[in-house]
Amino acid sequence: MTVHNLYLFDRNGVCLHYSEWHRKKQAGIPKVEEYKLMYGMLFSIRSFVSKMSPLDMKDGFLAFQTSRYKLHYYETPTGIKVVMNTDLGVGPIRDVLHHIYSALYVELVVKNPLCPLGQTVQSELFRSRLDSYVRSLPFFSARAG
Repeated sequence: MTVHNLYLFDRNGVCLHYSEWHRKKQAGIPKVEEYKLMYGMLFSIRSFVSKMSPLDMKDGFLAFQTSRYKLHYYETPTGIKVVMNTDLGVGPIRDVLHHIYSALYVELVVKNPLCPLGQTVQSELFRSRLDSYVRSLPFFSARAG
């Protein structure tokens, strides 16, 4: 099992942070365009799920999978979106995404007066702690790359 990449978006679709670990294939387009495509897809899927669900979706859209990867999604009440792509063997990781938001992003970026909100995260401490946390996850495989 492995982690491919992680996106962090604000409520307006600005990609606040992007990291990748075991991504084997690049999109072939500039990163900025990739971020726009990802956010647009998330926006569309959320809208589709909320309209088509036969039940009241308290948590809404949590994940989807293709034949090659699984996309895990977590949205906060403030509209921050945490997206992690993994291989198919990884189960639900809502708690992992919540930890990335609450213990890393909020503590190291939001509460840091030197980090302007609504812009790409420049904090090296955030990047290194995020990387350490993701590498410590039981489903992160050092051999996958």
